[in-house]
Amino acid sequence: MEHSPSTKKRHRQSLVRNSRNKASKTQLRNKIKAVRELIEKNEDSASSLIEAQRSLNKAATKNLIHKKTASRLISRLSKSAQK
Repeated sequence: MEHSPSTKKRHRQSLVRNSRNKASKTQLRNKIKAVRELIEKNEDSASSLIEAQRSLNKAATKNLIHKKTASRLISRLSKSAQK
């Protein structure tokens, strides 16, 4: 349990940031799933692929995910979209 005012504030901040990060990661995963589903159905996935790439780069910039993880995911999505 927090005792000092500063630790109480830090705890509040961590809860807000945790919920924000969780929501952002969920949106990111949903965009990736949407691209994979379009690729699997052999439909045009160019616009959703660009949107997913933009979201992955933004998440890496904000340290939501590691930059190499974002790069790897973008590479794999692009490669599977070209097939």
